[in-house]
Amino acid sequence: MNLAAVFTIAHQETRINIRNRWTALFACIFALLALAISYFGLVTEGYAGFQGFERTTASLLSLVLYLVPLVGLTMATLSLTGDRGAMELLFSQPVARTEILVGKVFGLFGSMLIAMLFGFGVAGTVIASEVGAEGLLRFLFFTIIALLLALAFLSLGALLAIVGVTRARAFGLALLVWFFLVLFYDLLIMGAGFLLREKAANLLIFLSLLGNPVDLARVAGLISAGDATIFGAAGAALVKFLGGLSETILISMLVVWTVGPIALASKILNRRDL
Repeated sequence: MNLAAVFTIAHQETRINIRNRWTALFACIFALLALAISYFGLVTEGYAGFQGFERTTASLLSLVLYLVPLVGLTMATLSLTGDRGAMELLFSQPVARTEILVGKVFGLFGSMLIAMLFGFGVAGTVIASEVGAEGLLRFLFFTIIALLLALAFLSLGALLAIVGVTRARAFGLALLVWFFLVLFYDLLIMGAGFLLREKAANLLIFLSLLGNPVDLARVAGLISAGDATIFGAAGAALVKFLGGLSETILISMLVVWTVGPIALASKILNRRDL
């Protein structure tokens, strides 16, 4: 793989998306929601004010798990199913299709990276000035988890764009995948667990964690928040059996969820007659 070509495509893709008003809007909304969650996170307990980094990390988890996969899938499908003439021109260049695909995915990640770092950075700066820097390392680890989740869903979005071909079909597939992984997956696993015996159910719940990047990010985020009471069955089992290696396993699986879809998308793309 020609890394120079990949870097050139990624750089151009990042520049295009940074200029896109939707990327700027995502960055601003993410920052505002992060600040609002930090400030109003304990309002149900009769307290309004900025929380420390540890409480903010736990409170931000739901925002990241819902918003980041949706944005990642949307950006990837829209970018890779853009103007047909422009895409044909790009693929006619003396550059391997895999290099184009990888370059566009990492270019999209570059724009999401800047937007998310802006959001986390604004929230982190305000929290540090108002409350103090205690728990900052946990917050930074959570930021890394959120970025890996974004990269995994950009990779999935690229695969769906290649499979779907047309923008409407790819976007429909992206919404279906988002709904399944974010909303329906855990309900399905819980329902299947009730139908199995205890040992089989526990094994299913444990293995199901590895089959969904959202669950991987959820458990990793809860570990970063330092709250061992709300991991859920799969997360608790992971921490119990793997101990300190649990974070490494979770991050490694998020990387697998990034590499796997890109590899499959590349295989499909190289076989397709454009």
